[in-house]
Amino acid sequence: MFSSKPNYSQLKTNLKICMNRLKLLQKKKTELAMKSRAEIADLIATGKIDRAKIRVEHIIREDYLVEAMELVELYCDLLLARFGLLQSSSQVDCGLVEAVSSLIWSAPRLSSDVQELTTIAKQLSLKYGEPFAQVCRENRDENVSERIIHKLSVEAPPKLTVEKYLIEIAKYYDVTYEPDPQVMKHDAEQQLIDIGIPNLPFIPGGGLGGGGFDAKIGAVATAPAASIPFNYPQPSVKTIPAARVDDEIPPPYYPSSKEFDFDDDDKKMPFPDLPDIPSDSSRKSTPELTNKE
Repeated sequence: MFSSKPNYSQLKTNLKICMNRLKLLQKKKTELAMKSRAEIADLIATGKIDRAKIRVEHIIREDYLVEAMELVELYCDLLLARFGLLQSSSQVDCGLVEAVSSLIWSAPRLSSDVQELTTIAKQLSLKYGEPFAQVCRENRDENVSERIIHKLSVEAPPKLTVEKYLIEIAKYYDVTYEPDPQVMKHDAEQQLIDIGIPNLPFIPGGGLGGGGFDAKIGAVATAPAASIPFNYPQPSVKTIPAARVDDEIPPPYYPSSKEFDFDDDDKKMPFPDLPDIPSDSSRKSTPELTNKE
């Protein structure tokens, strides 16, 4: 009779083995991708563009796969770092729900390369129940990482991505390549989408810092007469009158000495009565102290 409880020791061991295997696979696939890039450069040089595009699509999928493996490795590391929390709680912690859901979802898609993921997904299913595992496999709660879903997608890569890969490979290996004008035209149109926001006229050196020439005095930046989107109420623009440069600057004011006649003030101010100075006769009447031998 099979046990319905998870084996935490087995789960922890497989998480560590999975991380090591993912690191080795990432290194191996990256080295193979570099060799494939050199072969694609040779195909471009010989004019075999169609074959080069097919090879580039394979490289793009491998690059996506490597990035997905990096994310799975991070999720395994997260579960190991919070293994005590995972072991003690019966419900999925909010800080682990994305990691647990992504590992269960990616297990059948990466099991051919990383067999340990199957064991990890099985132990997590025993931990949180089969209904929860089924929700993760179908991503009904949308807790699976969107990046992993995108990287492990089986759809063909966009044509624009293929062209950009070819351009970079040709540039790296110094090979002449003319990209597809229709694809690049579509990219240029996407980059020049007008979102309807009017552009304000630029006034060099006007108020916000930076170099350039100073704006003319009294200049006000106003929006053009284009329609403003979303029908937001717009404040009225008021022109602040500028100072006249040709106005004469008044001379500095210095008070004259007549306004402050200190002599007159001294005459008006009464002096206090001073004590009398003792005379010489009063000093002689004071007995003198003599030293007696």
